[in-house]
Amino acid sequence: MKRTIKKVAVIGSGIMGSAIACHFANIGVEVILLDIVPRELNEHEKKKGLSLENKTVRNRIVNEALKNALKSKPSPIYHQEFAKRIQTGNLEDDIELVNQVDWIIEVVVERLDIKKQVFDNIEKHRKPGTLITSNTSGIPIKFMNEGRSEDFQQHFCGTHFFNPPRYLRLFEIIPGPNTKPEVIAFLNEYGKKFLGKKSVIAKDTPAFIGNRIGIFSIMSLFHIVKEMDMTIEEVDKLTGPVIGRQKSATFRTVDVVGLDTLVHVANGLYENVPHDEQHELFKLPDFIKTMMENNWLGSKTGQGFYKKEKKKDGSSEIKSLDLNTLEYRDRKRASFATLELTKTIDRVADRFEVLIKGKDKAGEFYRKNFAALFAYVSNRIPEITDELYKIDDAMQAGFGWEHGPFQIWDAIGVEKGIKMMAEQGIQPANWVNEMLEAGYDSFYTVKDGNTYFYDIPNKKMQQVPGQDAFIILDNIRDAKAVFKNSGVIVEDLGDGILNVEFRSKMNSIGGDVLDGLNKAIDLAEKEYQGLVVANNGQNFSVGANIGMIFMMAVEQEYDELNMAIKYFQDTMMRMRYSSIPTVAAPHNMTLGGGCELSLHADKVVAHAETYIGLVEFGVGVIPGGGGSKEMTLRAADTYQKDDVELNRLREHFLTIGMAKVSTSAYEAYDLNILQPGKDIVVVNKDRQLAIAKKQALLMAENAYTQPIKRQDIKVLGKQALGAFYVGTDQMLAGNYISEHDKKIANKLAYVMAGGDLSAATKVSEQYLLDLEREAFLSLTGERKTLERLQHMLKKGKPLRN
Repeated sequence: MKRTIKKVAVIGSGIMGSAIACHFANIGVEVILLDIVPRELNEHEKKKGLSLENKTVRNRIVNEALKNALKSKPSPIYHQEFAKRIQTGNLEDDIELVNQVDWIIEVVVERLDIKKQVFDNIEKHRKPGTLITSNTSGIPIKFMNEGRSEDFQQHFCGTHFFNPPRYLRLFEIIPGPNTKPEVIAFLNEYGKKFLGKKSVIAKDTPAFIGNRIGIFSIMSLFHIVKEMDMTIEEVDKLTGPVIGRQKSATFRTVDVVGLDTLVHVANGLYENVPHDEQHELFKLPDFIKTMMENNWLGSKTGQGFYKKEKKKDGSSEIKSLDLNTLEYRDRKRASFATLELTKTIDRVADRFEVLIKGKDKAGEFYRKNFAALFAYVSNRIPEITDELYKIDDAMQAGFGWEHGPFQIWDAIGVEKGIKMMAEQGIQPANWVNEMLEAGYDSFYTVKDGNTYFYDIPNKKMQQVPGQDAFIILDNIRDAKAVFKNSGVIVEDLGDGILNVEFRSKMNSIGGDVLDGLNKAIDLAEKEYQGLVVANNGQNFSVGANIGMIFMMAVEQEYDELNMAIKYFQDTMMRMRYSSIPTVAAPHNMTLGGGCELSLHADKVVAHAETYIGLVEFGVGVIPGGGGSKEMTLRAADTYQKDDVELNRLREHFLTIGMAKVSTSAYEAYDLNILQPGKDIVVVNKDRQLAIAKKQALLMAENAYTQPIKRQDIKVLGKQALGAFYVGTDQMLAGNYISEHDKKIANKLAYVMAGGDLSAATKVSEQYLLDLEREAFLSLTGERKTLERLQHMLKKGKPLRN
């Protein structure tokens, strides 16, 4: 039976419920969000003379919760307009609306008695066959199943979203005792395809997979910290980006999530896994108990492991908690010789072998930490899952680890990992030694572009399911490379489509990347059908290599700098005017030059989490790789008869002048960086490259014709230039911008007006590119621009001067 999801009901509008409702609205689903009716009036309602029967009062809880969610940052919704897809109501007046939906998601407080009351109410109105799931993070599904009808039980299971649902990709599906297999299969596929999740089917065990391993990892660290007398700064230094974790590492992450949340799950595990060999590890250390008693829960209470304090001069400083004295002190800088050895190792996976060999405290920490983790995850099979890859998937998607435990173990070496455990007095589960005895020396292997994992029950390698829908660059890079240099690798994706993968630091665009792009276009025009630009980096591209620009400008090598800018422009124009279709597949930060590349592709297949914009003002210049030209062109293409053309141009001018960056791919349409009807957005990052390839192939198969360069761009000349100059004068007079900001803005105005022309005129793209390059070059001769470039290189953030 074909099942579609057109409308869902979310029961419970707390932080999690509202965020789940927003994410369904993100993907175009209609949502009914319901919560309880207030039991008493608040002061505002009393003053207005309202009664408890008033509809506004009765929906107050749900409406305020949704309003707070929509105001929160980071936002749970891709675009504020999408909130119109959410209808609110209450569980007394509107519960019958659940008979209109295809899926009911319960997200109420984590108490079994309350959940059962909610299910009693839902069952009176739910139509047979409707999916019904609980977002519980730990209550066994079998307990919630009790007393329900046969149809309810067959269509009921757990669906555990991780908070925040928009950003964390883990979607655990926990079957109940009587859940139909087709229901689990549907939810598994729906989570991947529509919700953009990493769907993981878990067993009905305490905390399921993600929290079981994640909380163990954190609690293990808490005990190691005390054992090794380490500071929180040292631990956060060792457990952050160096091992492929988020910058907030361990203690800052706990502050953000909330210590009480962690303690709730840890206490639940201590109570519910008495036979776990690491049972005592889930017991709270004394310093955690004291923090809970003091209500030092993290960001929500203003202090946790870190605390922001105001100084006498009004500025703020961050203090750290001393775990021995439990008093806040000045932050201490953490440094380790072992970490210095990894600075030249770009791939995180290649660092682990170096880290565990460290002779200092860092090396000892990693050996203890990884040994405990490896032993624990090996012993959780088959308790929490039968397949080891699901543990890695859960930790990557739910906790933001670049590599899961078994992947880290593989990077170190399975036998080395066992030896490391032996040195700590622990050992892995028996199946690990059996795997080695059977002739398999790793948990994973790659064959013909697909990933295989060691299947423990069958004692052989099996292909990880679901890979047919996506292309994994890590798996094909060596076998399918047709060209490489220091900045890019060009891979053959099959079916006549090439991919250009940036490999430079932070995927910045310098001469080597531009050489690679041109080489890829040459190859594609001669022997292939299309070209995609995509990568698996943390960000698509942070923009042009400003270090190179800074050095040329400081040395006053203006001829070389002029040639470099022109080379960038010419390469972007080749993206637009080659004889083969080009597709850009941006994700995460796509700034400056990365945005310009996307602007010049025939089509953009953007991941929903794409933060894209022309941010060159921050380093004292204007977009010089065709971005200023392109925004002028796009403004001109929107001009309508009897339109106020200057207003259209001003919008595009402000997009650059205010360095606007979209907070999602959908917001990029508002900035005219993405174009409706041409560019598309995908929610599942894993499928982005495969979809981009299909789009390139589709254009090629539909008789793609090389475009003709534009000669018909309407520029407004003095009319626009005068208006922009007046505007920048006013902004400076009001202290909204600095003198240098005004200078940059006026240079941009000159380009986008088409120069000092006496009347509106039709010009070519090359004409605008020449103006753009001249303006960019002149700004690099300004001292304040050099200061901005230097500050960005040193501090990683813009300077206002």
